[in-house]
Amino acid sequence: MKRPQGFDRPAQPRQADSGMQARDASAARPTAPAPPVGAAAPDPVGPATAGIERRSSGAAGRADAATRPSAASATALTDAFEPLAADHVPPVAPSASPDREPSRTPVDDTTGPADAGAGTGDGESPPVRSGWAARRSLTKATRNRRRYERAEVRRFTVRTRRRRLAWGVALGVVALLVAVVLIGAYSPVMALRVVRVEGASRVPAADVEAAFSPMLGTPLALIDRGGVQQAMSGFPLIETYQTEAVPPDTLVVRIVERTPVGVIETADGLALVDAAGVVMERPESRPDGQPLITVDGGVASDGFRAVAGVVRSLPAEIRAQVTAASAQTADDVTLQVGDARVVWGSAEQSSLKADVLDGLLRAAPPGSVSLYDVSAPMSPVTM
Repeated sequence: MKRPQGFDRPAQPRQADSGMQARDASAARPTAPAPPVGAAAPDPVGPATAGIERRSSGAAGRADAATRPSAASATALTDAFEPLAADHVPPVAPSASPDREPSRTPVDDTTGPADAGAGTGDGESPPVRSGWAARRSLTKATRNRRRYERAEVRRFTVRTRRRRLAWGVALGVVALLVAVVLIGAYSPVMALRVVRVEGASRVPAADVEAAFSPMLGTPLALIDRGGVQQAMSGFPLIETYQTEAVPPDTLVVRIVERTPVGVIETADGLALVDAAGVVMERPESRPDGQPLITVDGGVASDGFRAVAGVVRSLPAEIRAQVTAASAQTADDVTLQVGDARVVWGSAEQSSLKADVLDGLLRAAPPGSVSLYDVSAPMSPVTM
């Protein structure tokens, strides 16, 4: 660029001095007082615009200095600059008066850091949420957190819950069974109404049923052994017995009667006794099929027990032929079969001796021989 005539470097300090004088003149201008409350808004061109005017004047002065000749007077630089148009000056809020509090913008207290940090993505500030929206968002987040925690608890306690469920089901079944048993056993539905006797031959079954009449109406579960034993104690011909409760109202009594082994002479006459020496009855004469037992010491001796064991081991067809039995000791049992005598010996191996005697009786009937010796069953002797 061609330097204009009359423009030299010494003019620059003069311009700088004139700019400083313009700034001092602008700073020396009195500021307008603040308008009272209710007054019209002041002119937007004020102290805030003075700086803008100074900056504009400085830029315009430098541009004019570059184009105007150096002969321009210094006083022209200190003239007042034209202010900018009102549409180019931003409005300035009026200064707060001492008797008026500054205005405050209401702030939503419910807006948290998360809302403040959120943006639109275009550099714009995020919208402020209302209190209701913030509470709804907080409630939803709390509900989701609790749902997640419950899901985690269920996931980590599945085995415990299954084990507790199994135990609960088992205990419930046991409790139900116990309740059913207790209710059924002790209710009137399970009371005794029928007594059925099985195995009675010498003992009248009606008498046994009548012995249980005091127990009628008692629940089957409450019928004890002592009561049954008391009812059966009046029947000496019963050797053993067994009871069975058959729901809902029946009691079955299975009895085993005593088996007589023979007739023994006592001070009171003949007595039909069993293997234990219990007197079953007192006949006037020896019954058919019952041998007359002769022993020393009565039913309490070893000889009687040996004779009773031998008689009970005999088959029915041989036993019907025995008319007498005697023993001095437990090792010299002797039987009388018709007109022949049978040397038995001790009660040991009675089953084998009975089989051997049966074979001998078939081979040699009692009328043909007078003695059968089976005391040594492997070497029997007949005479």
